[in-house]
Amino acid sequence: MALIEIKNFIKTYITGETSFRALDDVSLSIESGEFVAIMGASGSGKSTFMNMLGCLDKPTSGSYFLDGIDVMKLNSEELSEIRNSKLGFIFQGFNLISRTSALENVEMPMIYKGVLPHERIVRAKQALKIVGLENRENHMPNQMSGGQQQRVAIARAIVNDAQIILADEPTGNLDTKTSVEVMDFFVKLNNEAKKTIILVTHENDIADYAKRIVRFKDGKIISDEKRINSEQ
Repeated sequence: MALIEIKNFIKTYITGETSFRALDDVSLSIESGEFVAIMGASGSGKSTFMNMLGCLDKPTSGSYFLDGIDVMKLNSEELSEIRNSKLGFIFQGFNLISRTSALENVEMPMIYKGVLPHERIVRAKQALKIVGLENRENHMPNQMSGGQQQRVAIARAIVNDAQIILADEPTGNLDTKTSVEVMDFFVKLNNEAKKTIILVTHENDIADYAKRIVRFKDGKIISDEKRINSEQ
């Protein structure tokens, strides 16, 4: 079985007497170690799909197996454990805690996992070193550039050794040069650390870093392209 196995996802939102099908019979398999870009216009269903992948929401119907686990049968506590152990999240807005240092931000997922303080510090320092921020451990978010903040977010996403990195428009708030630097880290995580990366973007030049591009339209997958030549 693939690392991620999704079959016949349907997600329907109901407001009053009106219903809207955000996902319409979506099926997708993703193998361990893939680098997948999810593309589509606003309202295409790509963000809803990412919420499902991240165990942040459940479909109205369909099946989802994550590393052999039937996600549809999990309760809220079990879903939280899956998110904290197998998934790393990176967002467009960085989502760092503003009055907390880079080191403490990276420690946060380990606090929820019950890692002891000494080990948290060691692992957080290692993660910051991987993204080249070992000299910024005590800096607050407002003392760092956008690119540095996103690298802190990457360190936070990998600190629990998550198998899968879910990145939602991770370069959306960055300039071109900084976007390239951040994407280079994703490439490194995929090629060297063998992380499975699933990235939502509306930018073709960002999607070009991926080895596979899945396009959504009107809640359906309209194309699924495995690429021979990529930026990697």
